[in-house]
Amino acid sequence: MSTDTLLRTASLSLHFYQRYGVLKQHKNTIKAVDGVSLDILPGETLGLVGESGCGKSSLGKALLNLHAPTGGEVYFKEHCLTGLNQKQWRNLRPQMQMVFQDPFESLNPRHTVSHILEEPLIVHQRGNQAERHRRVEELLEVVGLGNDALNKYPHEFSGGQRQRIGIARAIALEPELLICDEAVSALDVSVQAQILNLLLDIQQKMHLAMLFISHDLSVVQHISDRIAVMYKGKLVEIGEAQRVCESPAHPYTRALLNAVPGFGKDWRKVEMVQGEISTREAEAGCAFAPRCPHAQARCLQDEPVLPETNETHRPRAACHFPLPHSQAGMVDS
Repeated sequence: MSTDTLLRTASLSLHFYQRYGVLKQHKNTIKAVDGVSLDILPGETLGLVGESGCGKSSLGKALLNLHAPTGGEVYFKEHCLTGLNQKQWRNLRPQMQMVFQDPFESLNPRHTVSHILEEPLIVHQRGNQAERHRRVEELLEVVGLGNDALNKYPHEFSGGQRQRIGIARAIALEPELLICDEAVSALDVSVQAQILNLLLDIQQKMHLAMLFISHDLSVVQHISDRIAVMYKGKLVEIGEAQRVCESPAHPYTRALLNAVPGFGKDWRKVEMVQGEISTREAEAGCAFAPRCPHAQARCLQDEPVLPETNETHRPRAACHFPLPHSQAGMVDS
């Protein structure tokens, strides 16, 4: 792994098995993550987008071993995370943290804010009681909450304030990587902007790398350096954020952009895909082919592969017939 890479995955997979039938004699495999290879650089924000059910949240949890991967490898700096035991993972936890989607469900309602923020410091034996108390006060200041929040419980706060507490807990141990799993999707639009600006400010001060998972491309474009697009457990496109949004190479990326107000209205030709993600596995070919307006015979027979190297002038896409720049780009005003 390159010394410039903070985190890298190699053909990472996460499969779930579902039994059905009267005697549960049949087994169905759900490929939530299917052979994903990506990398995240220090201080970089990689946005991960896709429809609900595409596997993006499962990928984030697999990176932190919240769901144990069923195949492939994960590397964090010089460490291979595959097969680590509980003690080894515990030693690495301070360097990799997650901000969850629902700030109410992710905070213990029986504990005060002071206890919630101090707990990771106690678990990882950081400082004495006085030093931990000072650290908790610092964290509240960083996320824009005052010391009057110390003895309150999660239910006494608004959704945006609870997410600030969740962010404070995630950065308490000064991690190098922060995984934000739909961290603003449960919030009002005005509050979303405040939380996004807070994350950007924290990232700049702490030189954090972030994997920002969301279904909202407009949000992802605002916060990300690069964007990766996921469909049915696979990456279908990845590239620099502005280029992915202005000149998408994959029809699925273009469909996601068409669904965002303000993006799709200026395309030369609006083509919407039909249906939703199916849990049924395709026998062969491209998984997106049944919904793709550009699908041809080859798409139903051969599975496209994401190119290994990125071209300098456009994103790279797992597509047999990627959209040329003249069709994918926006109309000049």
